[in-house]
Amino acid sequence: MSASGVLSFTQQGWEQVLAKVKRAVVYLDAACAESLHWSCGSTRLLEAVGSPECHLREFESDAVGGGAKQPKAVFVLSRLLKGRTVEILRDIICRSHFQYCVVVTTVSHAVHLTANHVPAAAAAEMEGQQPVFEQLEEKLCEWMGNINYTAEVLHVPLLLAPVAPHLALTPAFASLFPLLPQDVQLLNSVRPDKRKLGSLGDVDATALTPELLLQIRCLVSGLSSLCEHLGVREECFAVGSLSRVIAADLANYTPAKNRRKTAAGRASVIFVDRTLDLTGAVGHHGDNLVEKIISALPQLPGHTNDVMVNMTELTSLRTEEENYNVVAPGCLAQSNDTTAKALWEALLNIKHKEAVMEVRRHLVEAASRENLPIKMSMGRVTPGQLMSYIQLFKNNLKALMNHCGLLQLGLATAQTLKHPQTTKWDNFLAFERLLLQSIGESAMSVVLNQLLPMIKPVTQRTNEDYSPEELLILLIYIYSVTEELTADKDLGEAEEKVKKALAQVFCEESELSPLLQKITDCDSSINLTFHKSKIATDELFISLRDIAGARGLMKQFKSVYVPGNHTHQASYKPLLKQVVEEIFHPERPDSADIEHMSSGLTDLLKTGFSMFMKVSRHHPSDHPLLILFVVGGVTVSEAKMVKDLVASLKPGTQKIKRSILEDAEQSSHMMDKDRDYSMGIFFSALGCLRPVLQKELANAHLPAFHDLAKKLNVVSDQPISNSFDCFLFHFGHLCSHLGPTF
Repeated sequence: MSASGVLSFTQQGWEQVLAKVKRAVVYLDAACAESLHWSCGSTRLLEAVGSPECHLREFESDAVGGGAKQPKAVFVLSRLLKGRTVEILRDIICRSHFQYCVVVTTVSHAVHLTANHVPAAAAAEMEGQQPVFEQLEEKLCEWMGNINYTAEVLHVPLLLAPVAPHLALTPAFASLFPLLPQDVQLLNSVRPDKRKLGSLGDVDATALTPELLLQIRCLVSGLSSLCEHLGVREECFAVGSLSRVIAADLANYTPAKNRRKTAAGRASVIFVDRTLDLTGAVGHHGDNLVEKIISALPQLPGHTNDVMVNMTELTSLRTEEENYNVVAPGCLAQSNDTTAKALWEALLNIKHKEAVMEVRRHLVEAASRENLPIKMSMGRVTPGQLMSYIQLFKNNLKALMNHCGLLQLGLATAQTLKHPQTTKWDNFLAFERLLLQSIGESAMSVVLNQLLPMIKPVTQRTNEDYSPEELLILLIYIYSVTEELTADKDLGEAEEKVKKALAQVFCEESELSPLLQKITDCDSSINLTFHKSKIATDELFISLRDIAGARGLMKQFKSVYVPGNHTHQASYKPLLKQVVEEIFHPERPDSADIEHMSSGLTDLLKTGFSMFMKVSRHHPSDHPLLILFVVGGVTVSEAKMVKDLVASLKPGTQKIKRSILEDAEQSSHMMDKDRDYSMGIFFSALGCLRPVLQKELANAHLPAFHDLAKKLNVVSDQPISNSFDCFLFHFGHLCSHLGPTF
């Protein structure tokens, strides 16, 4: 299986778009812009446009229309062409002078039929036809004011944002986050005439809202296109309740049946619910520079997985805060800079100390190539040292242009090293280790009482103390790492003390952060009363209790906590690590928690016969390609852990550094010992560089679907989304350690 097939999936998609944009005004929504950002960059798009009269614009209701000298428009959208999306299209076109409109959607025509309530049988008869797209083309001509003008509507599967060779994100689904136990009550409340759900284990496709089901179908359509591009027939597996629904939908996706019959290759696709292990998303176990960069630097507007790098150091402006918005920010994605891209990929795969030394080495080599007067210094790498190298490029335009990508990564590193958040990283790690020991030796009430003195109002806090957002991170860590809690008097009293202390701290904040505004449903500290604040903390602890019970239905992956003994301290064992170890177990046992989703009668019969005779069951390691999809986001450290774990469990594994896959030889448990084994790691935007609840927690939402009630009443046809950007999307990207997923 060629690894390049996965990388070319997004590239080929964008090539189809670029072929349409010559001399056009191009409108993109946030998810498509992020895919472009990591795939080929806006420079490539501007080159394809090739006209100074045309521009890139954000697709929104108040977007500027096209002028008299701009007769062509291309809209690149990650959403269904229905409802509000069509209204915005109409408004933009009606106030423009377009004569040629192209609308590119990442959602297939089959999903549009589903969204328009076309029965499956009728949809099957329409194979090869696209009536929904054809009707919209007629509308486009009508809005342009002349039926003889040209309109095109086409589907291009721009599903992925390829962040690294072993990691890709799905920014359009950053808001897709697994349910928690309390959500069962909300689902029951909107289906009063149907059978009541007892737990998340009872949740299937029929229990979910039409809006959420449609979002899942959009994701499934994109994954099916990926499998078609790879030429594989996929077997689907799931760990978790929402993952089970997604995997079942992909396994039984009708438009994929003909494709699977002729597919030459085979693949296993495993979906895992993020809520089963939020410890890894908020913890500070990972010794990775990129995680710290994502946690410390401000998020790039409209993106879920990139940050803003302050570039004023390379200008003559004073490095004062008022000048930060004068110069366009740098970023981490360097899709068109080979050297910077290689450095970025290296930073993802090495430890913090090695990473800063690698950044220094690249800066020194670049300065030497440009004959800049560099002064060598060895020993510990400091922010000042890195800045001294970077400023050598300041007045040399040619050198700046030659090494622009490298300088952005260098500045990101220097700014992170001197950021106050970075100095707290070790403090977080130390306290988390202390919590692990306390959890094993003491009751939960004792652990909460240890946290209580750390909850301080803003007037009493120093730089070393924890902010309200950071306290929430610690609470999520505590409740996620523990097993399901048993309510008792001591725990209730301890929780009540913490609730009151947090409520008081929220009230005394001089300014509410976006996260606190979201949690308290109050936009100003002036309007926040203790009563409102207490209600918010009560709801918060309901979610925390759900987090603690998220693995309650698991049989094998019931705990991520490893108790200490006389030789080893208590530790945290990531759920993803447990899943991968189970997949590659030499004895290939049937896992109780990795469920295989049947894709037809043959699979069902096979499962039935296995009760009476020896029939080999489907196993994730059966096929030479494994795709792991974490629903709700992932951290950089987790992605590296999985990548390294596959290599360690497979002697002789060869890591491919230029693709999203890892090639590896199958170990002895595979029937064909000589075939290549590939691993692709895909993470939904919580989709993906920052972990749950980091500095931008404000843009994430509480795992229990803080806004689920609103989502249940959504009338819009747009994908369910949050302000949680990539992680956090406006909810789903890379998890960062002090950032968003809540």
